[in-house]
Amino acid sequence: MRSFVLVVGLSLCTLTLAAQDIQQNDVVVTPMEKTPVYRIKVVARTVQAVNYRHRNGSTKVDFRGTSLMPDGAGEAKVDSKAGRIEINAEFKNIRDANYYGPEYLTYVLWAITPEGRPVNLGEVVPNDKHEVRIHVTANLQAFGMIVTAEPYFAVTRPSNFTVLENEIRKDTKGWEQPVSARYEATEKGEYTVDLASNQLPASEITREQAKRVPLTLLEARNAMAIAQATGAEQYAPDALAQAQTSLDRAEDYLRRKQSSSAIGTVARGATQAAEDARVLTIRRKEDERIAAEQRAAEDRTLQAQQQAVVEQERAQNAREQTIQAQQAAQQAQEERRAAEQAKAEALQAQQQAEAARQEALAQQQALAAQAQTAQAQADTAEQRARAAEQEKEEMRQRLLTQLNQVLQTRDSARGLIVNMSDVLFDLNQSTLKPGAKVRLAKVAGIIQAYPDLRLQIEGYTDSTGTVEHNQQLSERRAAAVRDFLIAQGVSRENVSAQGLGPTNPVASNSTPQGRQMNRRVDLVVNGESIAAQRTTTNPNGAPAMASPSSSDPRQTAPSPDNDGQR
Repeated sequence: MRSFVLVVGLSLCTLTLAAQDIQQNDVVVTPMEKTPVYRIKVVARTVQAVNYRHRNGSTKVDFRGTSLMPDGAGEAKVDSKAGRIEINAEFKNIRDANYYGPEYLTYVLWAITPEGRPVNLGEVVPNDKHEVRIHVTANLQAFGMIVTAEPYFAVTRPSNFTVLENEIRKDTKGWEQPVSARYEATEKGEYTVDLASNQLPASEITREQAKRVPLTLLEARNAMAIAQATGAEQYAPDALAQAQTSLDRAEDYLRRKQSSSAIGTVARGATQAAEDARVLTIRRKEDERIAAEQRAAEDRTLQAQQQAVVEQERAQNAREQTIQAQQAAQQAQEERRAAEQAKAEALQAQQQAEAARQEALAQQQALAAQAQTAQAQADTAEQRARAAEQEKEEMRQRLLTQLNQVLQTRDSARGLIVNMSDVLFDLNQSTLKPGAKVRLAKVAGIIQAYPDLRLQIEGYTDSTGTVEHNQQLSERRAAAVRDFLIAQGVSRENVSAQGLGPTNPVASNSTPQGRQMNRRVDLVVNGESIAAQRTTTNPNGAPAMASPSSSDPRQTAPSPDNDGQR
């Protein structure tokens, strides 16, 4: 077997499974010289490739699943003919693409050249048995092959969700040559950065409805929505209009129950046109940004030139003033000589000097009076500042007391932290119990009395269960609290939420009591109207927090709920 290694740059996968793949160690490499128009990260990754010698007959390579699809497998027969390479590939154990996210509907087979150029070889569509057979051609000679999850077939660069990679067999025919290359891969969320994945057309219908719609039409609907969200109506209206025309025709064919072939033909045309509109939009936006930067640079250059002219004028004025000063000094010297010749003129000069001294003394006294006035004003300002700080501290303590009457609240350097135990939620759910809603309604009423307060809602879980489940549960619970507070009148601009899963435990996860304390939702309250946390000093000199010890979740005994509650 004669083969070579192709090093390609892929985007770091955010899934935990990919992070656990010990056979695919990602390391950061230098970005490409030209700034890409996609939101991407370039990293190093190894995949095997072969230089298929011209007209060398057929050979085979295997495909193995990555950590994202460990059960995936397959093989490809590569036939090198005059002017082209024919590839017949078979894959098995292929999951539904939307397993990796609602924006993913299909798979694409890619060829990666030694220079890092990805080539879309064709769509990989599994049947009901999760198997695929695909026949494609390529005008390349040296390349590696991968399969990635994609939102639709017409994408122009691979996503970072690589599910299959080719693997060289012992009997694979090829020319051994080490090659170092890299290519750019789009991150998860690239296609939905301007549109939430749950707002995609294919995500808004039920699974039963989706079964009655051809996959090609679902891809076209999503491609159209993504292009519109990117701004194609403004930057690529012609291409978008062409895509809309083809999509409308496909929808009409579906309503009239035309053949899947007829629907697929116009739907794939709509997908291709929508992708063209999206790529053109991103490039034109980048051109706008570069043009704006160039205009800003030109403005700065013009301002610098104008400033240089001003400085030159100032220098000229300074030179003229120096000459005038020299002339004045010379004239003064002549006057002093004339004064020495006459006593009267000398006496007059002495009187003038005395008058000047008296005037200077008066100026000193005036300056002293001004200094005293300024000091008095500074003292007044300091007193006002201390009063304002005291008022903020009193307001902080008043707010702490009010919140503690509703839910356990403690003072911290981050702000006031209101603790919600997971017993205020339904078992393993993000639904608020009626008692939780009553308490949160009271919290909302208190918060609305302080308009400038900001709330950071943080959801936590214990360490039992999968990391993915814990993360999603903590996000849903934090979002449920945020949405309820907003519904109660709290300003949307002042509330944010995030799920942190099992991170930042406040107790050990080795006991039921500790896990109960770790399953919580914290409301971090801060703002300009309340002072930062102050510390007091104990008799032994150690600092002590101003908040009451009873508000610390570590000091609160867990409720006797089932430890399996999340």
